[in-house]
Amino acid sequence: MNTGLFITSIIILLCILLNRVSRKIGIPMLLGFILLGMLFGSDGILKIPFENYKLAEDICSAALIFIMFYGGFGTNWKTARPVAVKSVCLSTLGVILTAFLTGMFCYLILHISLLESFLIGSVISSTDAASVFSILQSKNMGLKYHTASMLEIESGSNDPCSYMLTAILLSIMGNQASTGKIVYLIFSQLVYGILFGFLIAFLARKFLRHFEFSTPGFDMAFMVALALVSYALPSLIGGNGYMSTYIVGIILGNTKIKGKKSMVNFFDGITGLMQMLIFFLLGLLATPSKLPEIFFTALFIALFLTFIARPAAVFAILAPFKCKKEQMLLVSFAGLRGAASIVFAIMATVDDAYTSMDLFHIVFCIVLLSILFQGTFLSSVAKKLKMNDENEDIRKTFSDYSEEVDLQFIQLLINENHPWCLKPVKELILPPDALIIMILRDKKRIIPNGETILYPKDTVILSARIFAEPDSLSLTELRIDSASPWIGNRISDFSPYAGELVIMIIRGEETIVPNGDTIILDKDLLVIYSSDKYKPDFSS
Repeated sequence: MNTGLFITSIIILLCILLNRVSRKIGIPMLLGFILLGMLFGSDGILKIPFENYKLAEDICSAALIFIMFYGGFGTNWKTARPVAVKSVCLSTLGVILTAFLTGMFCYLILHISLLESFLIGSVISSTDAASVFSILQSKNMGLKYHTASMLEIESGSNDPCSYMLTAILLSIMGNQASTGKIVYLIFSQLVYGILFGFLIAFLARKFLRHFEFSTPGFDMAFMVALALVSYALPSLIGGNGYMSTYIVGIILGNTKIKGKKSMVNFFDGITGLMQMLIFFLLGLLATPSKLPEIFFTALFIALFLTFIARPAAVFAILAPFKCKKEQMLLVSFAGLRGAASIVFAIMATVDDAYTSMDLFHIVFCIVLLSILFQGTFLSSVAKKLKMNDENEDIRKTFSDYSEEVDLQFIQLLINENHPWCLKPVKELILPPDALIIMILRDKKRIIPNGETILYPKDTVILSARIFAEPDSLSLTELRIDSASPWIGNRISDFSPYAGELVIMIIRGEETIVPNGDTIILDKDLLVIYSSDKYKPDFSS
């Protein structure tokens, strides 16, 4: 067990390092995760034997839940609304058309059996939002005509349709589906998936509005449980769990929730970890020695998918909306294959339905080629098509981004010697962008106006802009003991170092904001704000 945990920690650390390296050299990070898995795999250096496709399916399916949930949670509906209809058409009709065209190509040109051809088309018909946005965000590239939002909605919502097509094909191939069963399968996937998605989101919103978490971190645990139940509950009765999960995510992501920014950061980390897991497992499962056998098959499918099937589907759907030619070309090129295709390929591999081809390695190679080619040149294509917009912020696509200035709140206790004591608010000289928003007086909350007078023992609450602290600045605590040479000295005489300021003194239960004449006493705790450039070593 200890060996396994050690190897796991090393893998995660290497993935984090690869992420940093990939951003610098311009290669998609997901490609690095795949190559790392291959390095650890049976044909790699470490030669770790791993062929448990069933375990991989369970792990990857669970990981995809969080990716789908966060795909919805991070979508800014206000920004996405103008292109929502187009995006939904792409994620449904676009997926079906792409799967059909790819299936016909495999059947007519590559001479793969009919059902297996359409199975390939179904598995790789969805696109990967994480891949696209990791590239756009790393380049800080905004796109014209709400294209980023269109890609976000489409990529986040087309996995359920791809999953449904894959499930239908596997049922037919396993001789388990009559016409009636197929109709019911489609009905249950769509109706139960949508119904449970809205129902769970509605109940979750009610709960979050009337319940306050007393223990820090429990709100995160609640959201994790919510993502899991959003998938599991409809799946138990034949509904599309991924569709339900995405709906719950997008509704809650656009709901005012306490601590939402922390939730976003949390799920950002979780989703990143899930992506590492999926793509590493893909590389670990893959056997590079088998790739030459299927390489040209995968290459032909990837080329047809990228340059014919995907553009044909995009132009057929977006042209009636009178979209710009440049936009349609970019949306076509941005159809990267990724995590969902991997999960569905593994699902098909472990299914009882007979397949004569090595579906997993074909999809593996297609995803690899897609990430390598489209992922590498996406930003260049956007610039070539003049679709990049310097005035458009890619962060606006996500619900955690706000153009409003972040605020912090400051609490001041007014004593008899305070310069604000017995003065009306209108006469106070406040810093720019600072505002007195509340006065606490004898357990009463007072919303002040210009005529409100401040009295001793009032607690004043101010709002001000949050300061984004540079890495070069830090806080240091210094405890004054009986041997300290600073006892009895004034604050103005304290520090011989430039770029340093004593901002607070904790003296017993009293907190003091010092001035130059404040005397340092024994057992004082000095809080010192300093620059690393000048930061002294207080340990001596």
